[in-house]
Amino acid sequence: MATASKTRFSRRVTDHVTDELVNVLSNSETFEFKVLFMKVYDGLKLKNAVSGGEEMLRLRCYEKLQGLTNRGLVRKTGKSYLGLKGLEQASSVFQFAKMDAAAAAAGAATAASAAATATATA
Repeated sequence: MATASKTRFSRRVTDHVTDELVNVLSNSETFEFKVLFMKVYDGLKLKNAVSGGEEMLRLRCYEKLQGLTNRGLVRKTGKSYLGLKGLEQASSVFQFAKMDAAAAAAGAATAASAAATATATA
């Protein structure tokens, strides 16, 4: 019986908003959303990564921040946000390294099973 292999395509695009949120929140300070957004917005402007207008960026930033809060990487107290230990796991660099390691492990497993099959049939 043949098993269907599942292939999954993942977009390897840098998430500038999340990266900038991680940069700002990783210094162990508490920020209200307005101040946090202005720091993120200024950082993105310096990197020339602002697109879609300020209001759209504010919505994306709030959505990303709520996602980080739900994952337990940011603590929300009232209207203030504080980055917690492990926040760096949300950055694009960490995610790309994790995907590369998984792809390398899958490639090594495939090569090992192909070699085992080749020696078994020989």
